Amino acid sequence: MDLYFKIGCLGGPTGDTKLQFESFFTARFRFALFVLVSAVPLALLAGCHHAPAPDVMATVNGKDILDSELERNYHLSLGDSPQQPSPEEADIRRLTILDKLIEDEILQQQAAKLNLTASDEDVNAKLTEMKAPFTQEEFDRQLKQRNMTLDDLKRDMRRQLTTTKLLNKEIDSKINITDAEISSYYATHKAEFNLIEPQYHLAQIVVTGGPAQQTANLQNNKASGDADARKKIQALYAKLENGEDFSAVAMNFSENSNTASNGGDMGFVADSALHSQPEAYAAINKLKPGQITGILPVNGGSGPGPRTIGYAIYKLIAREPAGQRELNDPRVQQTIRQGLRDGHAQLLKYAYLEKVHNEAKVHNYLADQILRDGAK
Repeated sequence: MDLYFKIGCLGGPTGDTKLQFESFFTARFRFALFVLVSAVPLALLAGCHHAPAPDVMATVNGKDILDSELERNYHLSLGDSPQQPSPEEADIRRLTILDKLIEDEILQQQAAKLNLTASDEDVNAKLTEMKAPFTQEEFDRQLKQRNMTLDDLKRDMRRQLTTTKLLNKEIDSKINITDAEISSYYATHKAEFNLIEPQYHLAQIVVTGGPAQQTANLQNNKASGDADARKKIQALYAKLENGEDFSAVAMNFSENSNTASNGGDMGFVADSALHSQPEAYAAINKLKPGQITGILPVNGGSGPGPRTIGYAIYKLIAREPAGQRELNDPRVQQTIRQGLRDGHAQLLKYAYLEKVHNEAKVHNYLADQILRDGAK
């Protein structure tokens, strides 16, 4: 099994957007003349609204989401892939991205109501961390490759930090896993803690040169191409060699969406699973707990023979022999507690997103346009 794809992703689904058909090109009502001629009370006209400007793709509680923002994210999602999507695939991708932009705008507005918008100090601190592995020239080149300005980057960082603050307050702070829940889970799943082979508790930092729909780390940082990926992983390795915390580096810069948010923690990986990456297996087996490997290739992709798709650094947290683990083992309790917490957080996030989406007034004009054009 490929280490890079070992752990499943806990993404939060979004709610469905109710589609309200409204033509972009419907002529505006001449309200005053209509009232004079027809004597229709003004109250009957209160529900009417004009078509949006051509560059408005959606609105959230009256706030416009513009075509320029959609196209910027659309092109970022394509990366440097030489293969362009078909018109239908492009529309599907744009609708998916727009749905994410709508969700994000709903969360930003909700955070503003609760005074949880990230401050300039928050943004500047994260920007300093993000720039740390690069020279100014390299950092400017990263922005240029993504067709972004520094203001674009700061805006994206502020929105990410704001969302994190909102979900921490509304979800994470309200989760409490009791000892009774842990005991109950262990009693039902005791066999899961009987290790039939040695296991390795690992963490990873992964950098890839391929395109991604969205960045996985706190710094919104993504390598562009193999050469950039090699430079980035070398810079991150230097940070670790200089004593920076592995978990913090992983959360800020790792590009594996499955593990970055957990500080790179992969959980326990079976001995047999490590054999799929012989070079990583050999390097990890030389480590003592707390030590890290050098920079290793991540192999994958289609076609005969291994192909390097990225680079990784692994940290050995613990090595576990085969055998039954009992409930009084602190590591068992922590594993169960974290698993239950993650499950609760996923459920609560799903419910919270549905709640705030239901309370918002959303109109997706791109969906209207695609439906209208498809009916011709």
